[in-house]
Amino acid sequence: MRNLILFGPPGAGKGTQSAFLVAHYNLVHLSTGDIFRANIKGETELGKLAQSYMNQGKLVPDDVTIGMLEAEVNKHPEAAGFIFDGFPRTTAQAQALDTFLESQGETISAMLALEVPEDELKSRLVARAATSGRADDADPAVIQKRIDVYNAETAPVADHYRALEKYHGIDGVGSIEDITARLTSAIGA
Repeated sequence: MRNLILFGPPGAGKGTQSAFLVAHYNLVHLSTGDIFRANIKGETELGKLAQSYMNQGKLVPDDVTIGMLEAEVNKHPEAAGFIFDGFPRTTAQAQALDTFLESQGETISAMLALEVPEDELKSRLVARAATSGRADDADPAVIQKRIDVYNAETAPVADHYRALEKYHGIDGVGSIEDITARLTSAIGA
């Protein structure tokens, strides 16, 4: 089984690239953002709670996020592998994911980290707001808060996977095709 973490700050291109990787490697795509948005759209209690954190540019608490993700993994017992998009976001989540996968006889194959300069991230997020209608991408203060939270709380997760020799930094600037080629090169056959 191939289990990949697609990692990077908001606006790095995780959603765009994960679509190709899912198709190319026959993986199940697990995006905490998509899971949260589905709950928000459905106006579930969890969705309302997640929205309150997201509107402030904060992370949804680990226990809520981990529980939702485990439930999603368990829905796909025959999967060839998973791509985790936007998860884990904290070292505690990384450790919980590793523990959960080990209980299933699995492990993370690689963390693929899209590396993009902050100015480029901001430009991408503003452009995405214009086409997606995502309010969290339109407000410069919320964008900066999301980047600051990523740098303070999420970026350290990379150290966890560096220590396990599973981290691969990928230049996330260039055409979609160029970035995809860098990712597939890092993953291998």
